[in-house]
Amino acid sequence: MNKLDFGASVNDLMDLRRKTILIVGGAGFLGSYMASALAEIGANIAISDRNAQKGSEICDQLKSNFDVEARFYQVNLLNDAEVAKIPTTVANDFGSLDSVIYAAAIVIDKYIPGWSEEFARQSSEQWRDALQINLTSAFTTIRESHPYLKASDLGTVINVISHYGLVAPDYSIYDGTEMTNPAAYAASKGGLLQLTRWLSSTMAPEVRVNAITPGGIFRNHGEPFLTKYKAKTLLGRMGKEEDFKGATVFLASQLSNYVTGQNIVIDGGLTAH
Repeated sequence: MNKLDFGASVNDLMDLRRKTILIVGGAGFLGSYMASALAEIGANIAISDRNAQKGSEICDQLKSNFDVEARFYQVNLLNDAEVAKIPTTVANDFGSLDSVIYAAAIVIDKYIPGWSEEFARQSSEQWRDALQINLTSAFTTIRESHPYLKASDLGTVINVISHYGLVAPDYSIYDGTEMTNPAAYAASKGGLLQLTRWLSSTMAPEVRVNAITPGGIFRNHGEPFLTKYKAKTLLGRMGKEEDFKGATVFLASQLSNYVTGQNIVIDGGLTAH
């Protein structure tokens, strides 16, 4: 019997040793877990964020836990010139830039005047800031990363969306709470999903561009929101950060060599019905 050729091993396909991955928003809850998952399989990590203390602490921990190179880059995502410099700086410091993950965002549960309030009080200023941070800075980062990603034999981009970029909010889950749903969050996340599709066509075939769409992630949410939200999901719970490690490794590595322009929805079945 002839020995069958099953191609590259799974371990080889997911091996990211000597690859450099830039994670914008890597000091955040989800971004830090994505960084940990990728460092675990050998990737060198560049974290770009505004929180210098937390970002530096995460990089130190990654280097200690996984014996990889990790560096922090402070950036104000409202400053387009600052954003544009990061990819080249990372490529020069590490010697390459092989993958970009855009996980930064102004989020729903963060109180800012004119942001997470009823529609009549949502401000144009916060709308503009959300579009800049959640969408425009993603465009700028990926545009400036393109030459390095194109030159890489990996060349991947992952944009982090939200289920509110797919569906309208169900306001019944907010009854009895001070939470609401900003229009700019939904609009910017929906725009980022369409930008993902556009980039997948524009940057093909050298670079693959995909998205991960989280549902709600548990961050000490109180009642009655928690019970109402869990009842909307098929799996009966909110997400947790480690739920996104598998999809991150899949899309960032050669495990997904024939996947581009796609969106993996990780929401416990919230949007399935």
